[in-house]
Amino acid sequence: MLPYTHGGDVLTAQARYGGPVLDCSANLNPLGMPPQVGEAAACAAAQASPYPDPLCRALRAAIAAHDGVAPGQVLCGGGAAELIFRLAFALRPRRALVTAPTFSEYEGALSAAGCAVTRHLLRRERNFDVDEGLLEAIGPDTELVFLCTPNNPTGRLIDQELLLAVAEKCRGLGAVLAVDECFLPLACGGPGLAPWLVEYPNLLLLRAFTKSYAMAGLRLGYALCADTALLERMSAGGPPWSVSTPAQAAGLAALTQCPHWPEKARAFLEGERPALAAGLSALGLDVVPGQANYLLFRAAGVTDLKESMLTQGVLIRSCANYHGLGEDWYRVCVGPTEQNRRLLAALQEVL
Repeated sequence: MLPYTHGGDVLTAQARYGGPVLDCSANLNPLGMPPQVGEAAACAAAQASPYPDPLCRALRAAIAAHDGVAPGQVLCGGGAAELIFRLAFALRPRRALVTAPTFSEYEGALSAAGCAVTRHLLRRERNFDVDEGLLEAIGPDTELVFLCTPNNPTGRLIDQELLLAVAEKCRGLGAVLAVDECFLPLACGGPGLAPWLVEYPNLLLLRAFTKSYAMAGLRLGYALCADTALLERMSAGGPPWSVSTPAQAAGLAALTQCPHWPEKARAFLEGERPALAAGLSALGLDVVPGQANYLLFRAAGVTDLKESMLTQGVLIRSCANYHGLGEDWYRVCVGPTEQNRRLLAALQEVL
């Protein structure tokens, strides 16, 4: 079995620690899942004998209304990660561009589809920000570009004017620009790049309920694109019924009963993130000034911090597997006040 390299592997952590652990490795809404969402999923599970709607009709209509797009521009999937793989296999590009560091599944999906991947290295002295240098990295043989805003694991937003400049260059080259906006609702308000989908049919957006509504176990994400033919190819490139009945019901409840849940979380994060960042810095850690619901930091020379923290019953994310980072880089989520306090206390103990 391949090793699991993402955050949130609580069962393995509990087995190693020998009891319950505090999970600071998964970047979810710190307010948790809304009660209405859980109730909707539970109710749907009790009536899940028939197959789920393979077209996610009601959910797609709700997403379209919420995001200001046409229902035909929405494709739902079992989490954004599934849609990343569907996109890679639908396009099967010969060469693609990703930043480093960034979410590993972009390169994983591209490699699985037989694509050669070029990495554009982001610099610590620039807070790992994506800047105009990316435009130069997009060559005439680039067929697909993956970007993430705010980027994972750096937590840094990409300037919207730069994103549109990238979309323009990709359009001129006949390349697709895929922008992962899964963390955007927890980082800033606004519609993201959805208003530009019609102007840039080569632009595809990835979004998810996983982060914004803390429903990772239900697996629900979606893609937005004005190129409906591409969405059809993505849909045909994977198994049917990938979005379960409970997941569809949960997503519908999220958008219709508690659409302001991410906004409430943003207000909470604005108070907790600076305090957690200050606490990490006070321990001598090199903290990247993140703008999302997680923080990236370096514990210079300490390559076993994840293991040491687990002896305190706290799980953090090692970033050793991110290209562009080293074995002494780590990421933690911004959680409720007491969780952040316990995290800092455990870090102080092991450092």
